[in-house]
Amino acid sequence: MGDHLAEMIGQRVRFYRTASRRTKAVVAGLAGITPDYLYQIERGQKVPTVAVLTRLAEVLRVPVGELLGGPEREQQRVKAAAGEAIYQVLTNAISANDDKSPDLPQLRRRVRSAWETWQSSPRRYSELAACVPTLIADIEVAVRIRPVCRGIHGCASDLYGLLRTVTKRIGRVDLSLLAADRAIRSAEAADDQLRLAAAHWNMAQVLLADDEAEAAEAVAINAAERLQPLMCQGTVRVTALYGSLILLGAIAAARNGDAWKARDRIRQVAPLAAHTGECNAYWTAFGPTNVAMFAVSVEVETGEAVEGLRLAERVDHDRSPSIERRVAFLIDQAKGYEQRRDLANALTVLTAAEQQAPEDMQYRPAAHTVLRSIVKRGRQPVAAEASRLALRIGLTI
Repeated sequence: MGDHLAEMIGQRVRFYRTASRRTKAVVAGLAGITPDYLYQIERGQKVPTVAVLTRLAEVLRVPVGELLGGPEREQQRVKAAAGEAIYQVLTNAISANDDKSPDLPQLRRRVRSAWETWQSSPRRYSELAACVPTLIADIEVAVRIRPVCRGIHGCASDLYGLLRTVTKRIGRVDLSLLAADRAIRSAEAADDQLRLAAAHWNMAQVLLADDEAEAAEAVAINAAERLQPLMCQGTVRVTALYGSLILLGAIAAARNGDAWKARDRIRQVAPLAAHTGECNAYWTAFGPTNVAMFAVSVEVETGEAVEGLRLAERVDHDRSPSIERRVAFLIDQAKGYEQRRDLANALTVLTAAEQQAPEDMQYRPAAHTVLRSIVKRGRQPVAAEASRLALRIGLTI
């Protein structure tokens, strides 16, 4: 327990000192201790006395509690509360309108509005937290009252697809898997082949997030193959869903170590994207921009940072209809720069991601990994600026 406490306090003291752009000698002098003592505190070799900890907090201009707990506590509390609210309503849906016939057009508008918020708002986590539990409950009630209405099941599938990505981002992979499974069941009840393909796209996303790349690849490619008989229709939605599934298969192949298969799949869907243009069939954001972004992701995933960054220079990421894809693309660029040890540019890209979607930076473990690397390995000015970014998003290094 003592070793853990010493390590935790040391990490926070070092973090806030770096963020303040002050050397150990300066901070130690202002706190009335020796630089060697401060060194041992930061390395977790000694637990400072209450008096020393108080003086360090004063010098670093933070509450004493921050040196003991850190800014991540509030973020973790918010994530836990959001996850619990969704869990409760998914497992025991309650609605004030339980005795009323559901208004399907209104439910569709609400689900569409929630999706639009998720894909376009820089404050999407906060904005959805208040409305999603009630929307889940109302959809569940609608399904119970009208169990044979295909339209309601289709609407439910769309909502569960949204819940899949929301719960994944707040760290609840268990709920993400549950939502993805319900999306599939609802699409089957709706007897809607396209929604079923979109639901399998969601399931593959969950498996990728849970480091099950082989299973994700199987789900995505099998779903794409089931869509092939419909490709002769030439409709944009069918083509876009097929392309989105192949793109997921490309990322899964890259994570499975098959870079050539991944690149071949990117090449396979490029002409399809040229045909569909920028579109957002079932919220999958398929199109030339997304294909170009996935090409960058494949190179970064396989350690080819130079090629990935070269490809990234050609991408106008603002053309993507999804803020989630835009932020993911920026994080991929940051990972590429970090692989090349160009930490200054990695920080520049992460700062751009924060400006575009500040809440996303709080919920993206991949961004946190790169940011920690910059703080620990960067030269003093870059590390200090990275520390300030970490402070803004509530991340303690």
